[in-house]
Amino acid sequence: MREFIYNQKKIPKSQWRYGFRSSAATGCGWIAVYNALVFMGYQVYPERLIRYFKRQMPLINGNFGTVIWGPALFFKKRGFDVKISVRRKMYDKLLQDSDVCVMFYHWRNKWKFGAHFVAVTHQDGKYIGYNTYVNSVGPDEYGESLSAFLKKKKYFGTVLIGIRNKSM
Repeated sequence: MREFIYNQKKIPKSQWRYGFRSSAATGCGWIAVYNALVFMGYQVYPERLIRYFKRQMPLINGNFGTVIWGPALFFKKRGFDVKISVRRKMYDKLLQDSDVCVMFYHWRNKWKFGAHFVAVTHQDGKYIGYNTYVNSVGPDEYGESLSAFLKKKKYFGTVLIGIRNKSM
C-alpha cells in the first residue's frame, strides 16, 4: 500500500512533472485525490493520476494546478458517492457523513495570493488534513470544527467535496 504525501514541496522537481512545472509547485490537486484514495485503502499510482488530471484541461496541462471541479469529476466517474458544498457552515456535517473529503480553498498573506487542495478526514472528533502546508511532516490537526478553522485562518472561496467509498 502507498504512503500518504504529507508535503508536496519535498517531491523532487524532476519527479511527477505536472505540465511544465513540478508537482512540488502545482500538484496539490492530484495529491489530494491520491491521499483520499490511500486513506480509503486503494492502491494508487501517481503517474496515472497526473495523466488523468492533465487531460482535463489540455491547453493548461497542469501548469496552473488542477481545475476546481477536477477531483469531484474523478471520483464521480469511478462510481463514488460525491457531495459538494460551498457552505462553510455545512462542512463539519459533510465531513462526518463522508469517508474522506477533498477541500479547495484560497489563501492570502499580505500581497501573496494562492489556492490549495487538501484531503481531509474526521477521526476521533477531530478534523485532520493531509498535505496542508509547506512544513507538514504528517497529518495536521484542524481541531474540532473545520468551519471554525477556516474562519480563523481566513481561507476563502472554499469548496468541500465529500466522498463515500463505492464499496459501501
